[in-house]
Amino acid sequence: ASPPMSDPPAADDRSALAIPRAPDEAMDPYADEAGPATMRRDDLVAQPAASASAPRLTRTAPTRKAPPRQERLPLPDSLWRLPPLELLKQAPPHAATGPNTESLQANARLLETVLGDYGVQGRIVEIRPGPVVTLYELEPAPGIRSARVIGLADDIARSLSVLAVRIATVQGRNVIGIEVPNARRETVFLSELLESADWNATTGRLGLALGKDIGGKPVIADLARMPHLLIAGTTGSGKSVGVNAMILSLLYRLSPEECRLILIDPKMLELSVYEGIPHLLAPVVTEPAKAVAALKWVVREMERRYRAMSGLSVRNIAGYNERVNEALARGEVVTRRVQTGFDSETGRPIFEDQPLALEPLPLIVVVIDEMADLMMVAGKEIEAAVQRLAQMARAAGIHVIMATQRPSVDVITGTIKANFPTRISFQVISKFDSRTILGEQGAEQLLGMGDMLYMAGGGRITRVHGPFVSDREVEDVVAYLREQGEPDYVEAVTEAVEDDAPAMPGLAAAEGGEGGLYQQAVALVAREGKASTSFIQRHLQIGYNRAAKLIEQMEKEGVVGPANHVGKREVLIAGDRD
Repeated sequence: ASPPMSDPPAADDRSALAIPRAPDEAMDPYADEAGPATMRRDDLVAQPAASASAPRLTRTAPTRKAPPRQERLPLPDSLWRLPPLELLKQAPPHAATGPNTESLQANARLLETVLGDYGVQGRIVEIRPGPVVTLYELEPAPGIRSARVIGLADDIARSLSVLAVRIATVQGRNVIGIEVPNARRETVFLSELLESADWNATTGRLGLALGKDIGGKPVIADLARMPHLLIAGTTGSGKSVGVNAMILSLLYRLSPEECRLILIDPKMLELSVYEGIPHLLAPVVTEPAKAVAALKWVVREMERRYRAMSGLSVRNIAGYNERVNEALARGEVVTRRVQTGFDSETGRPIFEDQPLALEPLPLIVVVIDEMADLMMVAGKEIEAAVQRLAQMARAAGIHVIMATQRPSVDVITGTIKANFPTRISFQVISKFDSRTILGEQGAEQLLGMGDMLYMAGGGRITRVHGPFVSDREVEDVVAYLREQGEPDYVEAVTEAVEDDAPAMPGLAAAEGGEGGLYQQAVALVAREGKASTSFIQRHLQIGYNRAAKLIEQMEKEGVVGPANHVGKREVLIAGDRD
């Protein structure tokens, strides 16, 4: 069954309109704002003529001024300037030109006819026009199962001559929602989201402007509360544009002192535009081996932060920064009482107060643009690091945004899904991909170009239309940030560290690249005196395909002999056995 829809708009939402019984009782859904908010069949009376203008009843009126929160976020020396909204493309003054009354009512009557042809009796009780789709609420006759109506989605789309129709139950009500694409789709701009009252009012530390819901209301999420985000979508679904919009949301609110970024982009195209901005902890990572090293560094940083928080007896990064800022403001030296030994006469432990060199810690956001490419090269290594971060990094102020265009079970494994309760699915190819990312079907019926299903931590799914961000807008914002300073890179982020292998046993295989992995495999078979694909796979913790390639390469170079009739190979080189 398709995922349930979010709750309908409140009673004063002027996007709701009931369907009258006769055409002469019709009423314009974009009527004057002073009119009734929701009109049902039994309440309809003669209404004055609709206004010729198109009131923005399904859109949140943009606030044409800089968000007030920006004034509270400069660095202590007041040198950092957040990018102005003028760098983003502004929305047209009167962009809300939704469908007229006649077409809405005609579609409602056609829906009732189509459903009746398939034996589903019911009536459309309300219409909720939106910027991209219109929601028709069907009240089915007694005895009609929801699954029966949901199964008619493709037939309804064909009858209405539209690309796709999504059908799902409406939580808390006895109606079934039918989402039909509008003939004319409105574009959602990032600028109107960042200047909206919803964005200004949010108190989240890592606010993300996701887009607008089907009624036109801005959808603002807090990455710090998610605390990690998994994104999937096929080519052309708007996934990369959505990731850019999320990154810009962070850059428009936070300075480098407050938030640092690690961008991992195996495709070398999507995130390279952010190279050189002061928020980066390291250059944009494009090599799988360096991606593994970067994730290992993040794990070590997480552990270091846990030790620092333990020293101050605080439970999260917010409490740590609050204690540090208070101490710095008072000029206080924070000390930690540690045991330095034992008294030679009494045998009692000796304690000493050691000063701590403290400074506020920024939030860290790790963005992985294409998880599938990394999983193909270093699946176990990446999965081990991501799992540990997803389980523990929240309290340390570290958050992960992970995206993939191939939401298959070998990329989005059960371990990853279990640790990413918040997920976004753009359009996918099949209902099986939708079930992989969301646990339910429905994402295959999206329209593409930013149309998404947003599943919050509790499993509640909301349809959201993401904002469009052009390459020029991203380049302008990046250029503005580069003018304010150079990035302060941490070289250890992409450097391989050997001594932490015991702490993370699944991360050693990709350390030296394919060449280093081959040398490890040769040393292994020489030492143990046996060679097989499963043996290599098990000991090096790599995938079957990589292990098979290593065995084939050993056979070509004379390290092992050909497989006999039972699949065993003779090791042709000698090695020291421990």
